[in-house]
Amino acid sequence: MLLRPEHRTKQDPSNDNDFYAAPRFVTHVDAGFIDQLTELYKEKLKPNSRVLDLMSSWVSHLPDEIEFDHVEGHGMNREELAKNPGLDSYFVQNLNHNPKLPLNNEDFDAVLITVSVQYLQYPEAIFAEIYRILKPGGIVIVSFSNRMFFQKAIAIWRDNSEAGRVELVKKYFQAIPGFSTAETVINQPPIPGFLQLLGMAGSDPFYAVMATKEG
Repeated sequence: MLLRPEHRTKQDPSNDNDFYAAPRFVTHVDAGFIDQLTELYKEKLKPNSRVLDLMSSWVSHLPDEIEFDHVEGHGMNREELAKNPGLDSYFVQNLNHNPKLPLNNEDFDAVLITVSVQYLQYPEAIFAEIYRILKPGGIVIVSFSNRMFFQKAIAIWRDNSEAGRVELVKKYFQAIPGFSTAETVINQPPIPGFLQLLGMAGSDPFYAVMATKEG
């Protein structure tokens, strides 16, 4: 296995179902990050394709210009998913308790994980499932910034640098035979000097790690 038991621990080991029981109708990254993500989706996602938005919420940031055949949502809060206008259907499942996705083999053209990969305690199992449900040539786009629910992120993510987190996601892909070499998009906005003096951050950094199912 890629991760050791101590890598998978969380500061708050309580049941994730309880933590996500109340809906959070907020965005967890800033507008600049969202704009970059939507532009990346415009570039990488194809019209009339089948998309799985894994670990989703009340918004998916998909481009309005692209019409998809089907967008399946997954998440931890049914109220959030029900409010998401981009989803055609959805299901609720705790992937840390059950990583087996209730989806058919080779049924999706794209899988998206947005600002949520840091919460997966068994990413090897999830990425194997993603590989299973992807069509040959299908793409996976994992995007994240430096924000998180710190108490629910796994230790190896919490304790890593931002560059180290990019490398970690690349290793998740490498752990599953059949994924292409991962491609990265990194945009780290400079911190304005005045804000830095005040101890305030600038814009959210943008990271995306992508790979396709070969064969």
